[in-house]
Amino acid sequence: MPIGTEEDSEDADDECPSRTAFRVIDELATSLPPSQVFPTLHNIVTQYMASSDPGQRKAALTSFAVTLEGCSEFIRPHMRQLWPLIDAGFADPHPVVRKAALSALGCTCEWLEEEVVDRHATILPVLLDMINNPDTQGAACTALDDFLEILGDTIAQYLPQLMERLSGLLDTAPNNVKGIVTGAIGSAAHAAKAGFLPYFEATMHRLQPFLVLTGEGSEQELRGIAMDTVGTLADAVGREHFRPYFQPVMNNAFEGMSLDSARLRECSYLIFGVMARVFEEEFAPYLDRVVPALIASCKQEEGGEDTAFAKELDELKKADKSGESVDVSKLDSESIDIEDVDEEKELAVNSAIAVEKEIAADTIGTVFMYTRSHFLPYVEPCVHELVDLLSHYYEGIRKSAVTSLFAVIQTFYELSSPVEWVPGSQVHVPLHQNVKDLVGHVMPEIFVMWETEDDKNVVANVCQSLSETLAKVGPGLAEQYMDTMVRFVTEILEGKALCQQDPDQDDEEADENEDQAEYDQVLISAASDLVAAFASILGQDFALLFGQLFPLISKYYSKNRSLSERTSTIGCMGEIISGMKGGVTPFTEEVFKLISQGFSDEDPEVRSNAAFAMGVLIENSDMDISGHYLTILTALRPYFVVAEGAPHAQFNAKDNATGCVARMLLKNSGSMPLDQVIPVFVGALPLKHDFLENRPVFRAIFHLFNTNPDALAPHVDHLLAVFSFVLDPQADDMIGDETRAELIRLVKVLGQRVPDKAKAVGLEAYL
Repeated sequence: MPIGTEEDSEDADDECPSRTAFRVIDELATSLPPSQVFPTLHNIVTQYMASSDPGQRKAALTSFAVTLEGCSEFIRPHMRQLWPLIDAGFADPHPVVRKAALSALGCTCEWLEEEVVDRHATILPVLLDMINNPDTQGAACTALDDFLEILGDTIAQYLPQLMERLSGLLDTAPNNVKGIVTGAIGSAAHAAKAGFLPYFEATMHRLQPFLVLTGEGSEQELRGIAMDTVGTLADAVGREHFRPYFQPVMNNAFEGMSLDSARLRECSYLIFGVMARVFEEEFAPYLDRVVPALIASCKQEEGGEDTAFAKELDELKKADKSGESVDVSKLDSESIDIEDVDEEKELAVNSAIAVEKEIAADTIGTVFMYTRSHFLPYVEPCVHELVDLLSHYYEGIRKSAVTSLFAVIQTFYELSSPVEWVPGSQVHVPLHQNVKDLVGHVMPEIFVMWETEDDKNVVANVCQSLSETLAKVGPGLAEQYMDTMVRFVTEILEGKALCQQDPDQDDEEADENEDQAEYDQVLISAASDLVAAFASILGQDFALLFGQLFPLISKYYSKNRSLSERTSTIGCMGEIISGMKGGVTPFTEEVFKLISQGFSDEDPEVRSNAAFAMGVLIENSDMDISGHYLTILTALRPYFVVAEGAPHAQFNAKDNATGCVARMLLKNSGSMPLDQVIPVFVGALPLKHDFLENRPVFRAIFHLFNTNPDALAPHVDHLLAVFSFVLDPQADDMIGDETRAELIRLVKVLGQRVPDKAKAVGLEAYL
């Protein structure tokens, strides 16, 4: 920390002592358990903020900023006590301290989004004021960019003022600040979505000159940021409004790709991904120019002169100028062999090229997902390159390659006109042979990579991508690989995967240590989600594995575990039960005991997950749990009292508690004191946060109207208003087609009994 008080050099890339000190703190925060880092740091930060030395105050705020990545979940419950430190930094008389406070805000936006958005009325005026001050203008614009990106619908009330201020800066600021402002405009569009339409045309007009800049340095950076922002605008306003700019922007992207800049090629690839997502099959005519460029990027080396890539890129440039297509099969797939890259070259990695390759690999999967059958001629060469990248030494490239390979499998499966899969250990609905061949080629390569993968983020990404693909493709994906997948996930849950090994820690210490770095917690959460995916595809047959995996998952719930682990454990249990259905019956008592602990957890997100998990346990277990109903209802009662302005998780918990009560009513309403339960249950409607719980809620309502209508009779007026709310044709769907159809039938019946009341709440169209 004393080194951090030294003055930073003006060059942001300079390895000055203060920046090196903060990098060390960052590494400590991401590598060690938060409890071993943040309490000590917090004491020093508090002490330094009280110092008369601006260097110490700068160091305090900067160290807090760099610690957030590794300690965010640990810090979250304490943010109310920490905000005064950042607020004091904003008001500090020294610009260096104010800039550090802005940096701290930007990091807080990234890692503690909800906590920042809740203070929008306080934060935004401060940022707008600092934008006007030349001493803090650049840092304030950067913080504003971070802030706007997470603001969501709340931005509507500020958008006119923001756009007036930001548009003015585009005319007057130097290039480096223009770039930051351009990014902030993109973040505003991202938050506002369709609400940005009134500013869209004028913004595109202002950005046009930036899209054709050809200079180096700040001009090149501004062009790249402008390209990124244009992509965000396209996402925000949608296909029809952006269509007039589609072809010109694609031309800008092709031109940028030809300027021998890794940064601009990266931006072009990002634009290709966005345009494919927005325009879908309309993007297909560009594939013969886009895909060869992506493949060429994936094949290049990062160190030294890459003559093979230069030759291939030159061929692509000529084709771009002539409008001709390029035959990807003629690109020399053997021109670059990753195995030939020696250790010195690996250490001398050109990070710009590596990031470009990472984006290119990721874009391949995105473009295939949205152009679908038009992309089929390119699948084979793309899969070949992506598989090669699985052994790349840069973890970002390996991560992108895995993501895209799973996207290719998912899309290939969707194009095979599949019949809906059936859960079970036996594959009742075989994969199309072409899909099976692709899976047979890709999955073993991913498992080879997984076996030797030493980066936790990459392994977590494999788990997440595999979970999503299993949910899409079903048991056919796991037919030959279930044992392998279970072995890998078991290693992670036991802390024995290669990426979890610490050469300085013996096995006994590892077993006793419940406190982990937050990166480890992300990995455990991803592995738990993969277990839930197993349950989804195996259904009741998952019971054979559940006995083996339950102890490994449940050990991550205890009062000494982190919030992330506790949330993940209880949430995962709910998803597992939903997947294995009645297969949970033999384990009901053990699972009930675990979930019950979550009811009294100090965090509302854990309590919310516990309410959902208990509901699906009651719904699916064949064991009679009605003897515990009063205990469960007593535990749930506080969920229904939520103060205005409470954290979002408390409102979500209320909806999940309502869903739990609904499942109890469906399973055994006779074991419940209906005169006490129904008023609370009905009073919690309509659900406004977790619409998935509307399914059991309305099933319970239909059940009660059919079996015990007198219990609902005193609440018909309120229920009619609820029905009107969820049937509103102007609102997003909240209940699904099946529930909607049954609800309309019920409304017709009630309309015959109380027509005036039904009409009074706007249900006349359904009578």
